[in-house]
Amino acid sequence: MTVSLPDVELKVSSHFPQVIDTLTELVAIPSVSWPAFDQIEVERSAEKIVSLVDELDFFDSVELLKASIGETQDLGQPAVVARREASTGYPTILLYAHHDVQPPGDISLWETPPFVATQRDGRLFGRGCADDKAGILVHLTSIRILKELENTPNLGVVLFIEGEEEYGSPSFDNFLSLYRAKLESDVIVVADSGNWDTSIPALTTTLRGNVTFKLSLRTLDHALHSGMFGGVVPDSFSVFSQLVSSFYDKSGSVDIPGLDKTLTTDLSYSETRIREESGVLPEVDLIGSGDVLSRLWTQPSITVTGVDFPSIENASNTLVPEISARISLRVAPGQRAQDAFEAFSGYAEAFLKSKAVYSITDVSTGEGFVTDIQGWAAKSMEKCLSEAFGTECVEMGVGGSIPFISSFVDVFPGAQVLVTGVEDPDSCAHSPNESLDLSSFQKAITAQSLFLLRCNQKST
Repeated sequence: MTVSLPDVELKVSSHFPQVIDTLTELVAIPSVSWPAFDQIEVERSAEKIVSLVDELDFFDSVELLKASIGETQDLGQPAVVARREASTGYPTILLYAHHDVQPPGDISLWETPPFVATQRDGRLFGRGCADDKAGILVHLTSIRILKELENTPNLGVVLFIEGEEEYGSPSFDNFLSLYRAKLESDVIVVADSGNWDTSIPALTTTLRGNVTFKLSLRTLDHALHSGMFGGVVPDSFSVFSQLVSSFYDKSGSVDIPGLDKTLTTDLSYSETRIREESGVLPEVDLIGSGDVLSRLWTQPSITVTGVDFPSIENASNTLVPEISARISLRVAPGQRAQDAFEAFSGYAEAFLKSKAVYSITDVSTGEGFVTDIQGWAAKSMEKCLSEAFGTECVEMGVGGSIPFISSFVDVFPGAQVLVTGVEDPDSCAHSPNESLDLSSFQKAITAQSLFLLRCNQKST
């Protein structure tokens, strides 16, 4: 059949009220994959998705699967894998999303209950509504429309709904190794990113890598009276603050030898817009050099995300001997995370020599992502997004990290990887009041439905 945009739009519109109802049901399940939360809810979420997949009556098999974490015997969170084999000569498309969500955080900062999906001003609010339970509904609905508009689909489809992405996907590599045959595909669509804004669609073509670790340093073998010894004997915090300050040049850009950076990007993004979208206070200057998007996408950043040090309530007039901090190093796309970590650790060793005794532990690395968008699948997806949104699709980077994408690339080197999503600059993913723009959500479903229908006509 000839794929008609109006026909697809009509189908999506007819299903959309039920899509919102189903998304509301998924948001109501607090599927936080972090160990401190009730893991039964993650199981319940996975089981709900199995039931939704079964309702499609489309796949040859639907399974709820787990893999071990690293070299341990502990199992990771449940993932849903469904597969329909392709007819001879047709491609297989893997559709990825995740059903686990971030913790809600400080409930007092939410304007609506985090696990009660609430519509307001054209948006749906609730934890996971954008990241990434809407991605699940994009996949399920586009499959339904493929089935309804094609009597006998030739396209192969794999549905992979992971259950631990927000906790770092600790069993992901083992999962790919164990179930490689079930996941084998020609194209991988990762619905876990976003668009330029609610009216301009995007393919995500670069992601920064990430290295997180705990840095501890000690200057004394015990605490000392700050009046008796201050001014001669160094305390741990003063050395730590000197180290952190040395990471940056006068503009605030990371300035550590060996960390890659690119200072320009193809798209423009004003300082006014970043201020509006980030909430930087009017009295506070932005940091860094190069264009704004290069600072967000293609340059490294270093953030201290937590510190173990006496609180103000417990403060005494002493030189504190030890401090520990959790540090997040975002790595420019294209640089190996391990290389970036070695550059940092070598710098820290040289800086702290004769200043403190230190250690770096709990190191976790995640690779960045740079994709080739010259393949047929990327061109087709860009065309479908442009048609569905009525605006030319752009190619954008993201400053955050999705480390498992590099695992997909390693295991399936011949597959084209497309990173799409439903988030926009106001989605507040991971933050209080996470939300989803319903209009762009509907267009995202239309775009992916067009994509699957056109793939169904493509003979390999």
